[in-house]
Amino acid sequence: MNIENININCDTSRYIVVEGPIGVGKTSLAKRLADSLSGTLVLENIENNPFLDRFYQGGRDSGLPAQLFFLFQRAKQLESLRQSDLFSNISIADFHIEKDRLFASVNLDPSEMALYDQIYEKMDIKKTTPNLVIYLQADPDILLERIARRGVP
Repeated sequence: MNIENININCDTSRYIVVEGPIGVGKTSLAKRLADSLSGTLVLENIENNPFLDRFYQGGRDSGLPAQLFFLFQRAKQLESLRQSDLFSNISIADFHIEKDRLFASVNLDPSEMALYDQIYEKMDIKKTTPNLVIYLQADPDILLERIARRGVP
């Protein structure tokens, strides 16, 4: 990954989001950009979600608590960005808050989604809009191989 050829206008890009599917390199690129631009790094933290294992083991009833955990965690991270003044520093994240709602719409039943939407709308998270979104893509076979290489269940 050669980021030396990437030209980012730091005057207008104060909040940068790197997005894409699992295993595509979001975190790696976000870390390199933060280092290169002397920015603040904001990383998705999936390891702390106590509901995720149950959800992946087929516990559909764990979908709502898993999504709400992520929503609250990400909202807290975005709030800390706003409080640290987005205008004084460059921030780079490896997630976009709108992806959370997309995942919720896929994983929750209609009544759970209605509750999720009510909570989402009450939260003040939409005001942290990135100035630049970098979307990464890769062939599904490459993604699966990278995921397997991680050795994470």
